[in-house]
Amino acid sequence: MNFIRFTDLCAQGRIKGQRVFIRADLNVPQDADGQITEDTRIRASMACLQLALDSGAAVMVTSHLGRPSEGQFTAADSLAPVAKRLGELMGRDVPLLANWVDGVAVQPGQLVMLENCRVSVGEKQNNQALARQMAALCDVFVHDAFGTAHRAEASTYGIAQYAKVACAGPLLAAEMDAISTALTNPRRPLVAIVAGSKVSTKLTILKALAANVDQLIVGGGIANTFMLAAGLSIGKSLAEKDLLPEAVAVIEAMKARGAAVPIPVDVVTAKSFAADALATIKAASEVADDDLILDIGPKTTAILVAQLMAAGTIVWNGPVGVFEFEAFSHGTEGIAKAIAASSAFSIAGGGDTVAAIAKYGIEKQVDYISTGGGAFLEVLEGKILPAFEVLQNRAAG
Repeated sequence: MNFIRFTDLCAQGRIKGQRVFIRADLNVPQDADGQITEDTRIRASMACLQLALDSGAAVMVTSHLGRPSEGQFTAADSLAPVAKRLGELMGRDVPLLANWVDGVAVQPGQLVMLENCRVSVGEKQNNQALARQMAALCDVFVHDAFGTAHRAEASTYGIAQYAKVACAGPLLAAEMDAISTALTNPRRPLVAIVAGSKVSTKLTILKALAANVDQLIVGGGIANTFMLAAGLSIGKSLAEKDLLPEAVAVIEAMKARGAAVPIPVDVVTAKSFAADALATIKAASEVADDDLILDIGPKTTAILVAQLMAAGTIVWNGPVGVFEFEAFSHGTEGIAKAIAASSAFSIAGGGDTVAAIAKYGIEKQVDYISTGGGAFLEVLEGKILPAFEVLQNRAAG
């Protein structure tokens, strides 16, 4: 992908004395008292902010927080806790400015936070007048919030259209690079793991990947639907029988390209969905009517591990079993460790996937862990994200 990088502008000395508007993702979780419970996104955004300050810019940063109503600001919507925490982490005062759309006073070497951008009337609809007002505040717009890259809003898309210069911050640039490596020009074989409870939520992803990948590994409830499509019994396991034709279509599309959707040869079953349920390994052809399939079996895991070890690129979205229950975690653990050991370029995304990566301690062995849930899924669907589109358009002139 061709886009302007903020790091390049800084290295070229083009940021000194400039007004820089950074759209970050500072949407952190808070408890009932408004205390931040997890600050990873704040920490991740600091590199871009510090780079701008070190380059002599006058720096403005904003983000959304929660789900405020436009034009109806409440104390719960305020970025005040975020500004406070950012100040603590950076060792500096970070003033929080309200009613900033009409103008911001900030000098080179200063950093100010602009109050919750989702409160601005017209933000979600990408109101062009609002976008122009935002663009007028700065000389350089920096998009560094991949979690919002799939939304065309005034503070993410509109401002990028009208700012003098629009570029990708280090976090967004890393996502764009990783996605390009994994999906645009991948090393083959390209293996995708798509797992989850329902085919319906990831049907468009499965269809898009079926046209591109060499192996499409399915897991969880999705795998159950594909097992049904392959003529196997799944007992009382979660599945979507009305989507069997869609599953068959994906299998046939892969087969027509000489690719495959590996169907489990063995599974781990239980009679109830519980952490202490008795786990039983069975051949995929021997699932009883009262069985629940909660994981892939060791033979299936071994087959998939071999495919992952031979892969050139791996895209991972979703655990293949109920990995929260120890007895049904071994399939996901095997997949995770194979990805960690593989020489393939690996990119992973999604909340449950990130949780599995953390559980098995393979963060450093996965080449790229995506920070955007919805944005990552839309990329897998084959969609061009609005943030990518506008930044590429601006780079092309």
